[in-house]
Amino acid sequence: MKANRAKDTRPERTLRSALRDAGYPGYRLNWNRAPGRPDISYPGRKVAVFVHGCYWHHCPRCHPNLPKSNPEFWARKFELNRERVARKRRQLEEADWTVYEVWECDIRDRLDGVVVEITTTLARRA
Repeated sequence: MKANRAKDTRPERTLRSALRDAGYPGYRLNWNRAPGRPDISYPGRKVAVFVHGCYWHHCPRCHPNLPKSNPEFWARKFELNRERVARKRRQLEEADWTVYEVWECDIRDRLDGVVVEITTTLARRA
């Protein structure tokens, strides 16, 4: 468990690089002045991006299996993760932020589409 990173993961780095290449540097990482500390945020444009690992947040498309040892504990942990994400999203939206939740599999399978969605919003909110 110690090797599992909470921030600066490979999917986050990949998305940040793609956003920079698309002409949108200037983001903040885990900016603590935004509700929920989004993984990537553009404070001036009020755009927040959360990058979710498919396993830890139980992706609705990938449907990863629960661990075989102590499945009740893990099911509860994953449920609490989902509740926390929903609470953070609600807080940001109430503060007039646009929120994106990007899954690890989205970055792997359709990075260009994800970048287009985010950059379109960034251009509108300039």
